[in-house]
Amino acid sequence: MDTPPAPGTPPVAYGDAFPNSTRVHVDGPGGIRVPVREIALSGGEPPLRVYDTSGPPGFDVREGLPPLREPWVTARDVRVTGRAATLTPGKRDDALELPNGLHRTTRRGNGPVTQMYYARCGEITPEMEFIAIREGLDPRFVRDEVARGRAIIPANINHPELEPMIIGRGFKVKINANIGNSVV
Repeated sequence: MDTPPAPGTPPVAYGDAFPNSTRVHVDGPGGIRVPVREIALSGGEPPLRVYDTSGPPGFDVREGLPPLREPWVTARDVRVTGRAATLTPGKRDDALELPNGLHRTTRRGNGPVTQMYYARCGEITPEMEFIAIREGLDPRFVRDEVARGRAIIPANINHPELEPMIIGRGFKVKINANIGNSVV
């Protein structure tokens, strides 16, 4: 069992916590850049590439994550409703006032805007391309699994900051810890 660090011990820098790995990006179509972690192996073996879910390095939590999917979402038939998502002062004791940059408007489609809808229309979205690169699969397989209902892509249009991922039996992620057991 690991013992906790002594009080006053400085935290380990993120890069120092993984000394035999580096973060690299795999380029895809349309300027898609998928972060992966490349782990150096011994014995002359080529490096192993795995999921890197650490998020963008060096961002300020008060400013929020950069909107990775913003161009993808706005390229589709999505409109802004004009409402702003904000915290209401007094609702929670620990609520902080958000900087102006974090007050994002709510989006709504002029029709269905789910990844399942696009998959069933035969379209491969940038989110599906991103997932295919990350999973090492053909984007058509990703589209087909979503269209058949055997996988889900939790990518709400009101959260352009998220990195696309997929949940399903044919993929690396089987359970989304945010919603418990997946239905697929």
